[in-house]
Amino acid sequence: RSIDRVKRSGASPGSVIPLLKQPSGLSREAVRAADYMQNTLSLLRGALEKRQKRSINATGPKNPRWGSSNIPFLRWLPAEYEDDLTSPKGWTSDLRVNYHLLPLVREVSNRILATTNEDVESDPLYSHLVTIFGQWTDHDLTLTPNSPSIVSFNNNINCETSCARTEPCFPIEIPSNDERFQEDPKECLPFSRSAPACGSGNTGHIFGASTLRHQMNTLTSFIDAGQVYGSDEAKAQRLRDLSTEEGLMKVNPEFDDNGRALLPFTGSNASICNTRARITKDPNARELDCFLAGDVRSNENIGLASLHTLMVREHNRLARALANLNPNWDGNRLYQEARKIMGGYMQVITYRDYLRHILGPEVMSKQLSTYPGYDENVDPSIANVFATAAYRFAHLMVQPFMFRLDENYENHADYPSELLHRTMFTPWRIAFEGGLDPILRGLVGRPAKLNTQDHMLTEELRNRLFKFSVDLAMDLGSLNMQRGRDHGLPGYNKWRGFCGLSQPQNLEELATVLNNTDLAEKLMDLYGTPDNIDIWLGGVAEPFVAGGRVGPLFACMISTQFKRIRQGDRFWWENDGVFTGAQRRSLRDASLARIICDNTGITEVPDQPFQYRPRGSGYSQCKDLPAFDLKPWAENCELVF
Repeated sequence: RSIDRVKRSGASPGSVIPLLKQPSGLSREAVRAADYMQNTLSLLRGALEKRQKRSINATGPKNPRWGSSNIPFLRWLPAEYEDDLTSPKGWTSDLRVNYHLLPLVREVSNRILATTNEDVESDPLYSHLVTIFGQWTDHDLTLTPNSPSIVSFNNNINCETSCARTEPCFPIEIPSNDERFQEDPKECLPFSRSAPACGSGNTGHIFGASTLRHQMNTLTSFIDAGQVYGSDEAKAQRLRDLSTEEGLMKVNPEFDDNGRALLPFTGSNASICNTRARITKDPNARELDCFLAGDVRSNENIGLASLHTLMVREHNRLARALANLNPNWDGNRLYQEARKIMGGYMQVITYRDYLRHILGPEVMSKQLSTYPGYDENVDPSIANVFATAAYRFAHLMVQPFMFRLDENYENHADYPSELLHRTMFTPWRIAFEGGLDPILRGLVGRPAKLNTQDHMLTEELRNRLFKFSVDLAMDLGSLNMQRGRDHGLPGYNKWRGFCGLSQPQNLEELATVLNNTDLAEKLMDLYGTPDNIDIWLGGVAEPFVAGGRVGPLFACMISTQFKRIRQGDRFWWENDGVFTGAQRRSLRDASLARIICDNTGITEVPDQPFQYRPRGSGYSQCKDLPAFDLKPWAENCELVF
């Protein structure tokens, strides 16, 4: 039914957004079981007067499931639900939290986040690639599935069309004074709750392991290029080109980019990517299916789709080069070795190049300096607060445009820069409008948006999200805050305490933390107490740490998570026995600039693609950049451990 809905033109957000997060394969089995379990328990709780006690927790001696796909997110702090079990805070609108009513998330968005496209300030230091690479890494680490159910469990209410709050529907109420909806009044934006995870929790009751609601991560928690290869075997096999023994990934058989590969299509014929006629206003425009990649969100914008395409090209380039080095290797060996190198690439580039721009030198030095070695006692699983709040910081770094530049890094005459909402779910822009090169130049050759306390979230994300794929465009800020409440995340001050930071109790103390009295007054007027501030909003409102692009709270959470990911990964590229010493030396010199050069028609790139600078100093000709050295992967090479 979900797929049939989006085959209609003008599908609603209640159809499209849940379909994007519809679990499949093993994830779907796990999610459906959890859904049934959670709602069975809800019915039983209403009927049972007494609960027997037993523990059903069991952990293997070496924790083999830590960091694997389809397990619950970690809780760094206990969940806080309205009923202490499963209902989100704000489910009952007139119920006070810490003696204050919670504000509507859309009201908070309107009063705190609103930023016109004209008011955007550009980042003086970092390129727009920083923003899209943040999305890229997130899609390697976290995907929270929605409930597979599209109507409520108890009364068959349709979450797409109703504003009733009934599981799994948790609609976002629209304030009566909302300027966007004055001419076309709406009561709510549709929102479906994340699916509950089965078998999680630590209470001791008979249903204790599932009584307290947790959410599930359908991806592995490791930086392993899962967004290229998928996080389960069935998806990985579907993405491979098994017609040859070359170890290649599938590419598009119908379209290419000046002779270079494009991603294959999904073959689903869902209308979510059939946006061309609506955007171009040409009823005869040829529509294209969505691109198929290791992560289902690859079509969300053309910048992200370009990174997906770039990395599939690099896998295939590596596989072919390895075949030349080792003619006796079969297709599976070539595929696995190229995939292993790609995982190493992502780890090196993320930790060496990317994170320091987000966290700043002091936090990097304290938390993520020298690799300490693998520790089997460190759980690398993703924390709920990281996935649901902290790592959504980059939403405030998104420019209102997706830039497209020519060979001189000037605005492209044939394929001009487009407003962001006009590049969402538009694979046809890549196939028909100049391919990857203009888009990648736009990512490395234009600055990111600067998150300032006066201008947080652009209208492209706040009022036009998925505009051409749905009937009612969504608000990303409201979605983030509603999701935090859905997941039972504690409020701002609890997390400040978790990180060893001060916990402001009044206007004066909050103004000191934020270094902004006006913003503190607005937040106090909305929430009544700093304790109630939604964690995502509180985190993105803080002033940056020195040299970084997040405040102290999110710097703490992000660095803690990435420290755990690295230390708890026994296949980390620096861990003994994963790569040889010579291979590690090659990986240490891996370069995102070189990957761009090797897989596009771009001939000149910034040496440091995450750092923004106008064309000139700091740019190099591709021919002058050292190539990635694959010689250590030759079987006749002397192996140095």
